[in-house]
Amino acid sequence: MEYRRLGASGLKVPALSFGAGTFGGRGELFGAWGDTDAREARRLVDICLDAGVTMFDTADVYSAGASEEVLGQAVKGRRDRVLISTKAGLPMGDGPDDAGTSRSRLIKAAEDALRRLGTDHIDLFQLHAFDAGTPVEEVLSALDDLVRAGKVRYVGVSNFSGWQLMKSLAVADRDHRPRYVAHQVYYSLVGRDYEWDLMPLGLDQSVGALVWSPLGWGRLTGKIRRDRPLPSQSRLHRTADYGPPVDDDLLFTVVDALDEIAAETGKSIPQIAINWLLQRPTVSSVIIGARNEQQLRDNLGAIGWTLTPDQIAKLDAASATTAPYPQFPYHRQEGFARLNPPLLPSAGNR
Repeated sequence: MEYRRLGASGLKVPALSFGAGTFGGRGELFGAWGDTDAREARRLVDICLDAGVTMFDTADVYSAGASEEVLGQAVKGRRDRVLISTKAGLPMGDGPDDAGTSRSRLIKAAEDALRRLGTDHIDLFQLHAFDAGTPVEEVLSALDDLVRAGKVRYVGVSNFSGWQLMKSLAVADRDHRPRYVAHQVYYSLVGRDYEWDLMPLGLDQSVGALVWSPLGWGRLTGKIRRDRPLPSQSRLHRTADYGPPVDDDLLFTVVDALDEIAAETGKSIPQIAINWLLQRPTVSSVIIGARNEQQLRDNLGAIGWTLTPDQIAKLDAASATTAPYPQFPYHRQEGFARLNPPLLPSAGNR
């Protein structure tokens, strides 16, 4: 396993992390993801640790806290061997203080997570979403208190826009509060929006990316094909509307390119899609999920080898989309491009 520094921090994380969203199995969305119990979870954690995967990501909203509970049971007795990452901020109830990132909400969310996980500290505590109703100063003050109390080691965010993250970092610097070292983001071969603003921000401000849904919300498994109906067992029947939208033409163009590279390398489509992400700037760790041992072992095969430059170029071309405003002039017009050279080798082709 390769280990990378998480942003500008001294924390080293594995290039692959395990996402525990399949643990617990409560509710319409998370029940469709999986219903792994503590015994099965312990087996998956065993496999991860054997492979060097030491970071496990969850959230309070996953199965209404059951994911954290199951993960806590699965790592019991070996807490010193693992890093636990969890998130808070999305609604956990209908009450006025059951959502958001106010001081009272964050402190309660952290205490609840510690109890469910059965631990005395959280290695990485992330805000699951930006709370426009709470001043950034209040959020960072609460996180500072949690860090000083030893309940949280590092802080990060998830699903922030560029201005939200940059404002938070600026206030943290001004007020001498803990700086966000990680941004958990959606990024895949069929969802490259992260590259336009958030990746350059991550490079400039040394914020590491933790990638969620690297297989495009379950679309890059090799089971979804052009001119074929969606497989009956696919969780997309129940969960597609919850996740990022993907254009069918783009999806099938990418799958065609993945098929060609799979024939060349002998690797599976998920392995290739994840390996491509591991070569991208700012990516500290790709979070893989699995409902069973077979899926986990296949995803673990994404590490230990590297796509060739030609293969990466083929995937870049297949997955390229037109840049949104105000980025497109910088990729299409020479005068703009001279001021801002492409971040990625393929960026000039978009």
